[in-house]
Amino acid sequence: MAQQHEEKRNLETIPVGSLGVIPLEGCGELGKKIDYYLVKWRTERENEHKNSLVFSGYQRDSYLLHTKLPRFGTGEAKGMITESVRGMDLYLLVDVCNYSVTYRIFGEENHMSPDDHYQNLKRIIAAVGGKARRITVIMPFLYESRQHRRQSRESLDCALALQELAKMGVDNIITFDAHDARVQNSIPLHGFETIQATYQFVKGLLYHVKDLTIDADHMMIVSPDEGGMSRAIYMANVLGLDMGMFYKRRDYTKVVNGRNPIVAHEFLGSSVENKDILVVDDMISSGESVLEVAAALKARNARRIYIAATFGLFTRGLEPFDKAFEAGQIDGILTTNLVYQMPDLFQREWYVSCDMSKYIAYIIDTLNHDSSISDLLIPNDRIQSIVAKYKNGEI
Repeated sequence: MAQQHEEKRNLETIPVGSLGVIPLEGCGELGKKIDYYLVKWRTERENEHKNSLVFSGYQRDSYLLHTKLPRFGTGEAKGMITESVRGMDLYLLVDVCNYSVTYRIFGEENHMSPDDHYQNLKRIIAAVGGKARRITVIMPFLYESRQHRRQSRESLDCALALQELAKMGVDNIITFDAHDARVQNSIPLHGFETIQATYQFVKGLLYHVKDLTIDADHMMIVSPDEGGMSRAIYMANVLGLDMGMFYKRRDYTKVVNGRNPIVAHEFLGSSVENKDILVVDDMISSGESVLEVAAALKARNARRIYIAATFGLFTRGLEPFDKAFEAGQIDGILTTNLVYQMPDLFQREWYVSCDMSKYIAYIIDTLNHDSSISDLLIPNDRIQSIVAKYKNGEI
C-alpha cells in the first residue's frame, strides 16, 4: 500500500538542491529511520533525468550529514559540519525535549534542556555559514510554544525564537501540532507549517484495538480542554463521530506553581455512556489533566478510554498511568516518536507508539522537489481508506 502511494507522488521536478539531512543530538534514531526511506525511494524511483547534471547527488547511500558539537570544560560549545553543504537543500531535525542527552560542565554531568537544544540548532545553522541553497528546520515540538501569548509583563519566547531563526537564514519551519499556530504571525514572510498526526493515531488505534465499532452510537472523540477543540472537531468529522469537550474551572483567587489551580473539569457534549472514547490532545506533560478527564469520563459510564497525544513527555514518570490502567480508568495511550521516548514506555501494556518517520520522509522528499505537500497535510483520503479496510476486516 505504502509503495503504491509513493508511486503516485509526482516528483519529476528538478530538486531545489542536493538533499542533506542533519539530525541534531537527540534526534539520531529518528534521522536514521527517515534516511532509510529516502534512500529506498530514490533508489527505486524511475526518473529519466536521474543521471543528469541537475540531479547531481540525487541517489546516495545516505543523506545524513556529519556534524560535531564539541564542548569546552566550561560547558560552552561550538557547531561543526564536517562536509561541504554548498548549494544544498538542508533539513535540520531537532528534538528540544530530549533530556536524555548529557554533556560535561566543570566535570559534572548535565542534562540538556530545551534551551541547550535550541542553542545547538543555532550553532549548526551558523556553521552552514550561508552556503546552503535553502534551510528548513523540522522542530516537531515547537520550542517555547506554550508561551504563545502575553498575559502580563512576560516574555514571548516562541515568537522571539522564530524571528531569530528567520534572521539566521532559515526559510521554512515545520512543526507538529503547535500549541497555538498563531505564533507564525511573528514571521509572516517565512514558511511555517504545523502538521497533525491524525492519520497515524487512527492507524495506531485500529491496528491495536480489533473490536471497535466506528459510528456515532458506539464511539466519541473528546477534547480535554477548549484549546484543543479544532483537532478534536477535525478527527470527529473525518470519522463521522460525535465530539465532546471539557473545560477547566479554575480558582482565580490562588496561584500555585505559577498558574491558577483547576477546581473541576466540566463536560460539554452528549452522553458518553457505553461508548469507546478517544481523548485527543497535543501533549501529555505530567498527565494529571488527561487522567482527571479519564476519571470524569469513567464516572459518566464511558466504556473504554484511549488517549492520543502527539507528544508524550511524561514529566512526572509513568507510575500515575500504571495506576490508572490497573484501576481500569484508561485502556491505552498513543503518542508519537517525534520526541524522546523513555525506554520504560515500551514495556507498558497500555502504550502504543505511532511512528512518524515515514511521514517526515515523504515531506522532505516532496519539498526537496519543490512540489506541493497539501495532500500530505490533509489526510482525509488516507483515513477513510484505512477505516474502510478495518470495517472490511482487512486489518
